[in-house]
Amino acid sequence: MRLTEFNQAKWWGVAAFLFLITLWFLGDVILPFLVGGAVAYFLDPVADRLERLGLNRAAATAIIAILGVVIVVLLVLAVIPTLISQLTQLINVAPDIFRQLQTFLLERFPQLNDETSTIRQTLDSLGQTIQQRGGQMANTLITSVFGVINAVVFIIVVPVVAFYMLLDWDKMVARIDALLPLDHAPTIRELAKEIDRALAGFVRGQTTVCLVLGIYYAVALMAAGLNFGAIVGAIAGFLTFIPYVGALVGGGLAIGLALFQFWGEWWQIILVWAIFQSGQFVEGNILTPRLVGHSVGLHPVWLLFALSAFGAMFGFVGLLVAVPVAAAIGVLARFGLSQYRASRLYHGVEDRSPGEDQG
Repeated sequence: MRLTEFNQAKWWGVAAFLFLITLWFLGDVILPFLVGGAVAYFLDPVADRLERLGLNRAAATAIIAILGVVIVVLLVLAVIPTLISQLTQLINVAPDIFRQLQTFLLERFPQLNDETSTIRQTLDSLGQTIQQRGGQMANTLITSVFGVINAVVFIIVVPVVAFYMLLDWDKMVARIDALLPLDHAPTIRELAKEIDRALAGFVRGQTTVCLVLGIYYAVALMAAGLNFGAIVGAIAGFLTFIPYVGALVGGGLAIGLALFQFWGEWWQIILVWAIFQSGQFVEGNILTPRLVGHSVGLHPVWLLFALSAFGAMFGFVGLLVAVPVAAAIGVLARFGLSQYRASRLYHGVEDRSPGEDQG
């Protein structure tokens, strides 16, 4: 006997509730499997393209794994230690930077010598806060991923999970497809395709944009002679994933550091500004339209809300699932609205055509 719409909604609601409960209680345990699955999903198109070139799935997966190991080794040996070192140095010199800012302001605004001045007290407290919170933030950024579970287990499990999931990706999709309820299989497949298009357009595309901009900012800022250019570029590139935040944080940090380092050499400061301006121009007019597209369906406000909500509730694991869940909810919401607009609840008792209610 076919389930009623109420019962179907009930069971799908139960499934969603169990998913959230699983994230809540097993977040730390399933983290390496989520990361491994995300890596496999990200690399599946590469494996498919290698298969179209004549390789079998095992050979394609092996080539991707070898290239991945080489890239990770290069990152661990060359890039990551430099970024960590610059981040630590930046946190350590933050109090000196604020003292220089305070001296600069006192020279031009003598009234700030009054220790009861609101601005003077604000600067003092801001410098102390940066020193205290900055160290905590640095430690959190460095250890957040590896602090939830044993680092060795994480490093071993993620590549193994990613390898086997990438190897069997098509088989897993086929098995899941075979388990779909027959009455709703065509609709579920179409919704799944829309969700996949949204994720492929956003996650794969935006990750590529982040990598390109991060590398460009880091290399250009170091070439311009800016201290801590590598870490500033990496921060700007990473935060590009969050709408508008990467440009604001990275650009503000770079220009602020340039003002202290190059004060009086205005062409150097303008050069740092030009680097970020050119990066934003390329991102907005070339990278994002080509790699992400305009039909992703993830509004920046909805994305920010999803990242904030899932990050607050489930921590780092929540941040990993926020974008896929946001994309899925967006697709389902649009499907629900289309069903509503085609229903008698929307049109009323009379059998009206969709254009009649406009007149």
